[in-house]
Amino acid sequence: MIVLNLCCDHEHLFEGWFGSAAAFEAQRERGQVVCPVCGSASISRRPTAPYVNTGSTPPLAPAPRPSSRPATVRQMDAVATAVAMLRRFGKESEDVGERFVEEARRIHYGESEARNIKGKASHDDVGELIDEGIMVLPVPPDDEALH
Repeated sequence: MIVLNLCCDHEHLFEGWFGSAAAFEAQRERGQVVCPVCGSASISRRPTAPYVNTGSTPPLAPAPRPSSRPATVRQMDAVATAVAMLRRFGKESEDVGERFVEEARRIHYGESEARNIKGKASHDDVGELIDEGIMVLPVPPDDEALH
């Protein structure tokens, strides 16, 4: 596992943990690495201090770095990241509209090709899908749709 210092095109700095540098590059190229602050997928590496194991004694786990940002701000950042990712998934999904419940079941039971879909469902329908083991998530509207 390696820890990389990363930066988005809006200059937000953050860390990412990856199995290897190649794993980071592959995920970045597929747009799977996003900024936790703004959701941008335009990510670059920044210099990272190396760890050198001299073999003398096992290294201690590093002490957690104190953050200069209050916990509530960090929590808001995490929520903003999750919302940005859900919006991105929504944009990349096929809109099946009113057929959402039927199509979700068809995909789950192998009667239709597996793909990401979005559409409309009642609260009761969503509960039934979840009871059947079909994972569904609400997708928040785009910022443009809110204004």
